[in-house]
Amino acid sequence: AEIFKVIQKGINFDSYDKIPVEVTGRDPPSSIKNFDEAGLYEKFLENVRKAQYEKPTPVQKYSIPIVMAGRDLMACAQTGSGKTAAFLLPVLTGMMKNGISGSSFSEVQEPQALVVAPTRELAVQIFMDARKFAHGTMLRAVVLYGGTSVGYQLRQVEQGTHILVGTPGRLIDIIGKGKISLSKLKYLILDEADRMLDMGFGPDIRKLVEELGTPPKTERQTLMFSATFPEEIQKMAGDFLNDYLFLTVGRVGGACTDVTQTVYEVDRQEKRSRLCDILTETGSEKTLVFVEQKRNADFLASYLSQNGFPTTSIHGDRLQAEREEALRDFKLGKAPVLIATSVAARGLDIPLVKHVINYDLPQSIDEYVHRIGRTGRCGNLGKAISFYSNDTDGALAKPLVRILSDAMQEVPSWLEEYSKSSMPGAGYADVGAKFGGRDIRKNQPRTRETHKGEGGYPLGAGGSVMVGSGGAQEEDEENWD
Repeated sequence: AEIFKVIQKGINFDSYDKIPVEVTGRDPPSSIKNFDEAGLYEKFLENVRKAQYEKPTPVQKYSIPIVMAGRDLMACAQTGSGKTAAFLLPVLTGMMKNGISGSSFSEVQEPQALVVAPTRELAVQIFMDARKFAHGTMLRAVVLYGGTSVGYQLRQVEQGTHILVGTPGRLIDIIGKGKISLSKLKYLILDEADRMLDMGFGPDIRKLVEELGTPPKTERQTLMFSATFPEEIQKMAGDFLNDYLFLTVGRVGGACTDVTQTVYEVDRQEKRSRLCDILTETGSEKTLVFVEQKRNADFLASYLSQNGFPTTSIHGDRLQAEREEALRDFKLGKAPVLIATSVAARGLDIPLVKHVINYDLPQSIDEYVHRIGRTGRCGNLGKAISFYSNDTDGALAKPLVRILSDAMQEVPSWLEEYSKSSMPGAGYADVGAKFGGRDIRKNQPRTRETHKGEGGYPLGAGGSVMVGSGGAQEEDEENWD
């Protein structure tokens, strides 16, 4: 059935077992080795098998038992690592064990779980996954996002809402209409939390959590998932989460080593012809091209289509129906080139994107990492190409060199030269920073597992070698760094 459509497993999927994992906080539960020992509700286990999930990814191995144990969680893992299943499976299991409350006959719906996401695309993807895992049960998921009829979404809510997924603005709008009460909420999940802050949703998130009848943090379970966790997000976690475990999988903010990264120095006026040369080589392979400005997305899509490269575009100003059509054409291969602004850099679950091209580099290195995370997903090997111009991208030179080095990629000599004369910036604090990937709470017990890489050395994130044994370790704060 379409609902159980499977992403093709990449040839590098098993390398997930070599990713280092760190858990900080008191009494973390043991990780799981397979889905059968996770204690999931039997029907969900059956649906996991139907979706051909063969074994849990690292974030799932650690997150599922943490959530099943009723603990709050802040989890950092790279894009494409299986975060959605990591929170949905244990939350749905908990809901079945608690007993489903509410029905389509209730005038005010009282969902047990609320998932907040920054973009419509990510909200829809989470909703589709919730439907897939809950297939054959009475659990009903509803998704709310802008750009579509409020009336239609209200009717969906009225038919029964056990798990509510949505974007901050539309959630506040519909909750404000009195059709949804958060008073019975047991699970609150904030997905891509750093992205929500970047997009200016900080006040909306606080309103959802603190002003709309959500139970206090001691009476609900709260989970935050993201690819990066800068300190401002960790401070928010201190407000929202209770005695939480902090999980990092791989080097937070580090680029995936399943992606080959190449940077070319290209003048602005040469970008279009250089892009055409690359697309001629890639043929019909799915290629995601990022630009900074919305108007440039449509212009470039039109230019490429006229030059024999079937192309579509997606950005914030397009109508919801247009966005959905663009994604459908791209996924089906009718338009193998998709031009996107940063709205597409998060949450889009597009299988088998072979190439990501940064036609325009973003302003922050975090955004660069998120963008190239669109390829190399689920262990599939991918390629990322970036056009660099020192006039506009100078602030990125230093952090870009660091990201390339950490992922064991070739660093062009000209980029090294630029990095020596560039000012620090672009969201990169200092050489030792790891994009907020460390738990900022003091004196927390820390457990680390490094999986053996080739040649018997434990693999650090991004392929770097870490000194130490391969098993779980307890370290105190002073001698950890």
